[in-house]
Amino acid sequence: MNLLNIVSKNDHLSNAANLLGRVGLSIIFILAGMNKIQYFEGNAQYLASGGLPEFLLPLVIAFELVGGLFILAGALTQLTALAFAGFCVVSALVFHNNLADQMQFFMFFKNIAMAGGFLALASTGAGRFSVDHKLAKSA
Repeated sequence: MNLLNIVSKNDHLSNAANLLGRVGLSIIFILAGMNKIQYFEGNAQYLASGGLPEFLLPLVIAFELVGGLFILAGALTQLTALAFAGFCVVSALVFHNNLADQMQFFMFFKNIAMAGGFLALASTGAGRFSVDHKLAKSA
């Protein structure tokens, strides 16, 4: 057994890991979008505290919900993952840039780590258990 390629050389493990990774990456954004709907006013104020206009909040909600569902389903995965990677970096720079505050420090690097996960997903694609795979197979 080659431990260096234990997942990538096993189609079953690779596809299962890809699906579980997509679930993990998508659920935080789906939940965040739902939270922003539930606590719309507070989230609009938080957006404004970062210097962004409050009218962007519905777009952010749509991006998090629709994009999260796209990642979960494996639809337009590479493009959506690249968009989320950029979103994570911008969010880190705008909202979590006070690195002297320990919580903001961790939030900043959480966003950077998620961007890394999205870049890895963009490089591999959605895998077998995805809409992308079904579409490519039927083409």
